[in-house]
Amino acid sequence: MGWNAVKIAYVTYDGPDDDREVLLAAWGRAGIDGTAVRWDDPAADWAAYDAAVVRSTWTYVDRRREFVDWAYRTESVTRLLNPAAVLERNTDKTYLRDLERRGVVTVPTHWVGRGDEVSLPEWDDYVVKPAVSAGARGAIRTADVAEAELHAKKIVAGGKVAMVQPYLDMVETEGETSLIYFGGEFSHALRRNAMLADGTQDPRAHQYGADLRDPAPDQLELAGRVLDAIDEGILYARVDLVRLPDGTPVLIELELTEPYLYLSYVPGAPDRFTTALRDLL
Repeated sequence: MGWNAVKIAYVTYDGPDDDREVLLAAWGRAGIDGTAVRWDDPAADWAAYDAAVVRSTWTYVDRRREFVDWAYRTESVTRLLNPAAVLERNTDKTYLRDLERRGVVTVPTHWVGRGDEVSLPEWDDYVVKPAVSAGARGAIRTADVAEAELHAKKIVAGGKVAMVQPYLDMVETEGETSLIYFGGEFSHALRRNAMLADGTQDPRAHQYGADLRDPAPDQLELAGRVLDAIDEGILYARVDLVRLPDGTPVLIELELTEPYLYLSYVPGAPDRFTTALRDLL
């Protein structure tokens, strides 16, 4: 089968996604027959595609089990990128504990699950959020340890694991740096706005903008170690880093499921994604 005959599903949702149009256009330039398909469309025939590339499946958060089941079913009839096992693991932020055990330095995190005592470390400022979430949903920032503990208990009472981290002022000065990789190769990096800056409880109060930046050598080194800890072959990754007060870069999140990739910000990025896809297939 020639490359021009390849049919790829861009797996998405009903809603805005400005990565979608630029990537489908890049696929078209490469001769790929790309189609946007909603992940939960009951009429979708996934076997009709040579691959399904998971992108803006942003409605999965409240339906994670359904999404993971969909991923394994889809992978049984076509190539799924990223693989279903990666999606299952990455949609629960307890993966950070596994990466830490493999030597990756992460933001200090206090985990609270069912039956755990809620006794938090003494930090000046807390961020409390559920381990299954996206876009800071269900997250709060507070300097009140009692409020942090109460929110953690509410998360656990709702059947989820709570993660409590210190709020790092560096996200408002140096910023959170996202390093984006296609096929294991670095593509571009951006400084992202802090969602919970100024103590707001609503991440929608801030623009989700970003500025291009050149990552520092220690950030590239850490991102490389993060990706080395992933055993499966992956098409895309966004490695989100911050610095501790002493300047040490640490992992805050590894996005392997549905990260926004800022493709329209960077000339050539959609084509690099497309080349990585072609190499994997």
